[in-house]
Amino acid sequence: MNTVWLGSPSFPEAARTALADPVLRRNLRRATGTIRDKRLAVTAELDDWERLREAGEAIKRRTLRHLDHYLEQLERGVTAAGGTVHWARDAAEANRIVTGLVRATGEREVVKVKSMATQEIGLNEALAEAGIAAHETDLAELIVQLADDRPSHILVPAIHRGRAEIRDIFRTRMAAYGRPAPDGLTDEPRALAEAARLHLREKFLRARVAVSGANFAAADTGTVVVVESEGNGRMCLTLPETLITVMGIEKVVPAFTDLEVFLQLLPRSSTGERMNPYTSMWTGTADGDGPRDFHLVLLDNGRTATLADPVGRQALHCIRCSACLNVCPVYERVGGHAYGSVYPGPIGAVLTPQLVGVEHAASLPFASTLCGACYEACPVRIDIPEVLAHLRAAVVAAERARRRVPSAEALAMRAARAVLESPGRFAAAQRAGALAARLPGLPPRRLPGPLGGWTDARDVPAPAAESFRAWWRRTREQEGQGE
Repeated sequence: MNTVWLGSPSFPEAARTALADPVLRRNLRRATGTIRDKRLAVTAELDDWERLREAGEAIKRRTLRHLDHYLEQLERGVTAAGGTVHWARDAAEANRIVTGLVRATGEREVVKVKSMATQEIGLNEALAEAGIAAHETDLAELIVQLADDRPSHILVPAIHRGRAEIRDIFRTRMAAYGRPAPDGLTDEPRALAEAARLHLREKFLRARVAVSGANFAAADTGTVVVVESEGNGRMCLTLPETLITVMGIEKVVPAFTDLEVFLQLLPRSSTGERMNPYTSMWTGTADGDGPRDFHLVLLDNGRTATLADPVGRQALHCIRCSACLNVCPVYERVGGHAYGSVYPGPIGAVLTPQLVGVEHAASLPFASTLCGACYEACPVRIDIPEVLAHLRAAVVAAERARRRVPSAEALAMRAARAVLESPGRFAAAQRAGALAARLPGLPPRRLPGPLGGWTDARDVPAPAAESFRAWWRRTREQEGQGE
């Protein structure tokens, strides 16, 4: 399973490095702020936006309750339309299936439509080991591939790169992958887009096999949907002779008519547009139109285990719009690489630990302020703060089960519980705090030992000279005397 990048530092360590990069923070602030403002403008145009969100949530809930039924129905629809369905339990099986399908064509290269599922399973690396070159055709994914980098955002994988950096990447790396960048390339967006277009055009016209992801698949018709903004998807989905789609099992929806809801929610939440520039739908194969062979790989890779958790399963509602990333104060300051996962930001903090197990991503549920902005922005109303708190409890429980001796934090929490559950002990602690507040040099500016990490970013609050309990008793006694 490749959902978590091996060798990545924990979130606190990676975030500390990211916070020290002012260029990264400036790029993130500009990009997320722009997308955030556009989303607010277009969602405000709809009087029924909240009802659309509720409808999207209801459809996702119904789908997950009967996921087995809808997946089997989807398989029948795709097969009846001339496609072939493959079931993959994990990343290794999915990679074997796709690699075998490409080898069967005799081809040694594929073009790809941006797909987080193929990033999740490490498909590009698996194809490379088999001697098959995978060419990313989404502009941002192309930038990431040329730079030998990792994506930093769900919607805009190269969000951490500035225009000058992209120009330099094109100048130095494009030739190694195909057509070189034009001489005298500038960092103007139009010039960079034209360089990418020229570089990719020859790959589109040459490739005989394409690999795509899927945004949705309608169970009742067997129709698969890909939405994108550049037209690269349309080229990949129509020109090659063989199309292989890798889709997480949670992307199925019950009916073709359900797409009406999601094709309003997704573009407004992701790019701040009223509709996607390119919405491609296909049902199996058709003579003389599009690929001759269509293969749909249905990927589990931890999703069934996630489905078993009544609280955590709502993470599977995600439609990959990235709205939660664009409103998250944590993501805006550290970027996607700090999460050490294919899925960054708030949704990654709840999805990744469930796909790989909390023990393999224990720091991610704590990568949040629990401010709730992600829940307010989510088009399908995933209560990310609720799931974060749920997973934090799971992390603590797993750590407690692993340790033979209680940790310092556990001992501190036990001491706090002993005080807080007894009114007498709590009152005594308040009196002690009030007395301590009068001593010189207290409270300290920095707590000793491991507690110093807390005061590195906070001031120690001064204990009140009089507790609320003491104030209440004193004022009530005075009132009684006045009577």
